[in-house]
Amino acid sequence: MKVTDHITNAKGKTLFSFEIVPPVKGKNIQELYNNIDPLMEFNPPFIDVTTSREETIYIKKEGLLDKKTTRMRPGTVGICASIQHKYNVDTVPHVLCGGFTKEETEYLLVDCHYLGIQNVMALRGDARSEQKYFEPTEGGHPFAIDLVKQIQDLNKGKYLHETVESEHSSEFCIGVAGYPEKHLESPSLQSDLKRLKEKVDAGADYVVTQMFFDNKKYFEFVEAAKEIGITVPIIPGIKPIAVKRHMQLLPQVFRIDMPQDLIEAVDACATNKDVRKVGIEWAIQQSKELKAAGVPVLHYYSMGKSDNIKAIAEALF
Repeated sequence: MKVTDHITNAKGKTLFSFEIVPPVKGKNIQELYNNIDPLMEFNPPFIDVTTSREETIYIKKEGLLDKKTTRMRPGTVGICASIQHKYNVDTVPHVLCGGFTKEETEYLLVDCHYLGIQNVMALRGDARSEQKYFEPTEGGHPFAIDLVKQIQDLNKGKYLHETVESEHSSEFCIGVAGYPEKHLESPSLQSDLKRLKEKVDAGADYVVTQMFFDNKKYFEFVEAAKEIGITVPIIPGIKPIAVKRHMQLLPQVFRIDMPQDLIEAVDACATNKDVRKVGIEWAIQQSKELKAAGVPVLHYYSMGKSDNIKAIAEALF
C-alpha cells in the first residue's frame, strides 16, 4: 500500500514509522531483524531503508596505495523485499542521485516494481567524503527533482529508451526530503521551499523532514510550505540524541540548531547512558506535542538501534 493511502486510511490518527540502515558487508541480516522485532508491536505501516552511495577506499598493494570504489552497505532493495515478506509491512527504499546512473536507477525501480514495492524516497544524496560539494555521477541525475521526474515517467510507462504500454505499469508513491532549517547548501529557507515546491509539482506525493529538535521550526516550516501551495503530507523526522558527540556532530553535518534546554541537559550528563535517557525524554516530549497537533506520521531515525525508539513509542502509541 502507498504511504499516502496509509495516511488517508488512518483518518487523522498519527501513525508510527521508522528508518533503518542496511548492515555493512559481512554482517548477518538477523541483527537487523533483532532491532526491528521490538518495534513491530507499534504497528508501523511502513519502514524506510536507506541507501549508501559509493565510497573511495585505498588498499595497500606492493608498497603503493591502490584506489578502489566500493559500497559498504549494499542490499537496500533485497532488505526491503525481505522485510515485506517477513513482517507483512510496506517498505520505502531510498533512491539516490549520487552514485547511480539513470540506467542503474531504472533497473532498481524495475526490481522494486517486480517485488511489489510501491513506495520510494527520492533523494539527491550527499557528497562523497573526498568532495567538498556534491558532484553528480556521470550519467546520473544532478538533483532530486530529476529523479522524481524519472520515477513519474516510469509510472506512465516511459522508460529511458522506450515507452512500454502495459496494464501493470508501476504506480510508485514518491517521498522527498524537506528541511525545516533549510538544506545546508541552500542560500535561504525561502529558496529551499521553492525547490521543495518544484519537487512536489513534479510528482512528489509526500515529504519527510530532516531531523529537528525544536518543534517550532517544524510548525513554521509547514505553515510556510502551505503558503506557497504545498499541500502534500509533511511528515516530521525525529532523531533522539544518543551520545554527547551528537551535540557537535549533528549541527556540523546537518546545519541544525540545538535548543539551549537540550544543550544544558546533555552537558549535565556524566555518561552517554545518561545522555541516551535525556534524548529519549526530549523525543517523547517533542513527539507528544507533534501528535497533539495532528501530524500524519511520527517518523524516527533509528540508525540501527531500537531500544530508544521502543521507549519513545511506548510513551505514545
